[in-house]
Amino acid sequence: MKKYFLFIFLLTQLIFAQEPKMFLPDLFNGLPNVRDFSLNKNNDEFYFTVESYVKEYSFIAFSKKIKGKWTAPKAASFSGEYKDLEPFLSPDGLKLFFASNRLNNNSSEIKKDMDIWYVTRKSLIDDWSEPKNIGSVINTSADEFYPSVTSKGDLYFTASYENTKGKEDIYVSRLVNNSYTKPTSLSKSINSEKYEFNAFVAPDESFIVFTSYGRKDDLGRGDLYISKKSKEDKWLPAEHLAKSINTKKLDYCPFVDISSNNLYFTSSKSAIPKSLKKRKKLKEIINYINTNPNGLSRIYKVSLNKK
Repeated sequence: MKKYFLFIFLLTQLIFAQEPKMFLPDLFNGLPNVRDFSLNKNNDEFYFTVESYVKEYSFIAFSKKIKGKWTAPKAASFSGEYKDLEPFLSPDGLKLFFASNRLNNNSSEIKKDMDIWYVTRKSLIDDWSEPKNIGSVINTSADEFYPSVTSKGDLYFTASYENTKGKEDIYVSRLVNNSYTKPTSLSKSINSEKYEFNAFVAPDESFIVFTSYGRKDDLGRGDLYISKKSKEDKWLPAEHLAKSINTKKLDYCPFVDISSNNLYFTSSKSAIPKSLKKRKKLKEIINYINTNPNGLSRIYKVSLNKK
C-alpha cells in the first residue's frame, strides 16, 4: 500500500523539476498520431494506439524489450482491420481490454459506436485469444471506451450514456462472481457537467487520474486531474495536475507505472519554432520535426522521483 500513497504524494505535492519528455521518439518516428499506453508488470512489453493523421482509423500495436532494446512496433494479432484503440493490460498481464467499432468476430460489419472488447492469454509468453465482447451489461448503442481494470477485475471506463452528469462520464462496473454489475457513474468529485474521460485507476483504487475538458482551470483542450480515496472510501474532489504536465493542447490518456513512479500520458503539444538557429538539410529538418513535439499526438513520460 505504501507505494500507492507515495505516488499520490509525489503527483500532488511536488513541483516538477523536470519537464515531461517524449517517450521513445525514435521508435515512433514516421508514425502518425501515437496515443494510449499500457505497460506490463515486468516493464518489458507495452501496447499503444496508432491513429491516422485526421483520426478516422486506428489500430493497436505493441513493442517488447529484448536484450535491453525495444523492438520495432508491430500490429497486435487481434487488431489491424477495425478501428481499435485504447489498450489496457490487466495488472497480471493476462487480459487486455480495448475499445473497438467491430460488430462481432464473424462479420465485416462495423458499429457506429465504440464498444469494449478483450483478449486473454494463459501466460505472458502465449498468444492472445480471439477478441471477445465484454457484454451487453456494459456495451450499448452509446459509446463505451478507455477501459482501466483493478486488481479485483473491476472495470472503469468512459461512456456517453443518457444518465451522464455531463457530456461524458467515468463509470465503474464491479466484477462479482465473474459477471459485471450495472455500471454506475462516479461521484461529482470526479464527474461534472463538462467532459470527463480517459481514466487510469490504481490497481487498489487508491487514486484515479483522468482527463476533463471545459473546467475553469482547464488550460486548453483538456487537462489531467487526480482524485484520491478518503478514509471513508469516497472519492475526494479532483485536483488539477502540475502545469509542467498540462498544456494549452489536449493532454490525455494517462497510465501510471507505480513500480517506477513514472507517469505516461498523451499530448498533442508542439515545440517546433518558427525559425531554426542553424540551417539544416531536408532530412535533418524532417527528422527534427518527427522527433520533437510537433502537434501530432505523442506519448510523454515524467518521473515523479524526488531529485
